[in-house]
Amino acid sequence: MGVQEIWDLYDRDGNKTGETFLRGFGNFQNIPEGRYHLVVDILVIHEDGSYLLTKRSEEKDVYPGFWEASAGGSALTGEEPLEAAKRELFEETGISADSLELVGVLFKDTSHAMYYSYLAQVSCDKKSVVLQDGETTEYKWVDRAGFLEYVDAEDSMKAHNQRYAEYIETLR
Repeated sequence: MGVQEIWDLYDRDGNKTGETFLRGFGNFQNIPEGRYHLVVDILVIHEDGSYLLTKRSEEKDVYPGFWEASAGGSALTGEEPLEAAKRELFEETGISADSLELVGVLFKDTSHAMYYSYLAQVSCDKKSVVLQDGETTEYKWVDRAGFLEYVDAEDSMKAHNQRYAEYIETLR
């Protein structure tokens, strides 16, 4: 991880505390009790109804080598959730959303994270995905059935699926 990230810290009500945290490899567990950093998830849906899946780099400190159904990551200091979602989507995929819809906010004490989960509608050329070195190694577009198959697979990222549970149920 080349660039150092500085995160704003939030309280349980989602308010900035004025404190910041310097990210290190796997050190999110050192965030003080009762403090959270802002994380954004973006589930990408193409106008043709397909979903983008990406394979996480083996270098990641969380879920290395897993396929995931979202782009995303931690907001940098000063960023608002929507701004972070747009940046993370572009950084990790090279594509921009036509629209982003917030579908949920979830606090997770074990990871000291406050998750903002978005649905991104895109109309880009499906071959225009650009993988981010150190983040992702492969990508594929899957139809609705393929997406649900991924969600139900043993090696899917269950934490992501839980954050999108309500949306996923609408597809079944």
